[in-house]
Amino acid sequence: MSDAAGPDRSIHVRMRLDAPVRLELAFSVAPGELLALIGPSGSGKSTALRTIAGLHAPGDGRIVCAGRVWYDSASGIGLAPRRRRVGLVFQSYALFPHLTAAENVMEALTDLAPPERRQRAFALLERMHLDGLGDRRPSQLSGGQRQRVAVARALARRPDVLLLDEPFSAVDHTTRRRLQREMAELRRDLSMPVILVTHDIDEVVRLADTVVLLAGGKVAATGAVNDVLARLDLPDIAERLDAGTVLTATVKAHDEAEGVTRLDHPAGAIALPLTHEAIGSKVRLRVRARDVALAIGEPGRISIRNRLAATVTDLAPLPSGTIDVKLDAGGEPLIAQVTRDAVRELELAPGRKVTALIKSAALDR
Repeated sequence: MSDAAGPDRSIHVRMRLDAPVRLELAFSVAPGELLALIGPSGSGKSTALRTIAGLHAPGDGRIVCAGRVWYDSASGIGLAPRRRRVGLVFQSYALFPHLTAAENVMEALTDLAPPERRQRAFALLERMHLDGLGDRRPSQLSGGQRQRVAVARALARRPDVLLLDEPFSAVDHTTRRRLQREMAELRRDLSMPVILVTHDIDEVVRLADTVVLLAGGKVAATGAVNDVLARLDLPDIAERLDAGTVLTATVKAHDEAEGVTRLDHPAGAIALPLTHEAIGSKVRLRVRARDVALAIGEPGRISIRNRLAATVTDLAPLPSGTIDVKLDAGGEPLIAQVTRDAVRELELAPGRKVTALIKSAALDR
C-alpha cells in the first residue's frame, strides 16, 4: 500500500500446524472488521487465535499485523507474545483475583505514569459500563462484569488486533445477549481488526462481518456471514451449526399497543416482538431453517404473520432425511428445512414460486 493511502492496519494470517491440532488456514481482516472463526469442536479455532498471539508457533506460515511481521517461517522471524500488540480475551476471564478491576486494567498500562494509568483504567471501565466498580475485586463482580473487565484490559493495551476466544460462553443466556449488544455498540468505535472464536451462531449473526468455517483442520467455507450460512454443499456441518440465514430489514414503525416492531424487506413486511431500534435503522435477523414453512400462493387466514415472496434456487438432502430448500427472498438467501413429502407435494424445484412463512416469535436479532 502506498504512503498516500496510509499504512495497512489489517492483519494477514497464513498458518499450517501439525500440533496441538492439524490446521491449515489463511485469511485477512481489515481495521474495524470482525471475522468469526466457527466450526465443530476440535477444528482448530482457539489454536488459531493462540498462534496469532504467539502462544503457538506454526510449522509454516506468515503473520503480518499493522504492517509489522510477527511471524515468518521462511525468514525465521517469530516475535514473542509480549512484543505483539494483541488484546486477547478468554472465556475464563483470566483476571488477577488479588487485584481490583481497575488494577487489573492498569496491568496492561505499564507504559504510562501511575496517575495516567489509573485515569485511563477508570475511563475504560466506564466505557464498558462498569462505572463505580473499579475498586471491586473479581470475586465481588458478576460473570458479566468480570468479562467486561477482561475486555477493558484487552483494549488498554491499545492493540493492533483484538482476539476474542468464546468471550461470552461462561455467562447465562440473558447476560450473553446483553454483552453481545454492548460489543456490537463498542465495535463501531474500534479501529483495529477483531477475530472472534465462537460456537454461538447467534453471536456470529449479531457481530460478524465475515466468517471462516473450519472443518477437519481446513477452511471449509469463507465469506460474508449470510453467504456462508446459506451454503448447502456442506450439509453435515450445516446441521451441526443449526442451519439458517440472515435477513437485513429496515425498521418502519413500533406498535406499542400490539407489542410489535414492523420492518420493511424487499420480499415483504416483517413483524417481530417489540424492539427499541431507531426508525430507519437496519437490523439483522437470524432465521433458522427449521423455523421457515413454505406455501404455494397466499396461505389465507393463519397465525403466521410474516409471509415473504420467494423463489426456490436449490435443494440439498440432509443426513437426517430432511431437505434444505434454498430460496431467493428479495435478493437475500433464505433456507427452509422441510420433509421429502413436502418437497413432492409442493413440487419444489428451482424456479418454483413460494411464500416463506416465519413466525414473529422465531425471529432472533
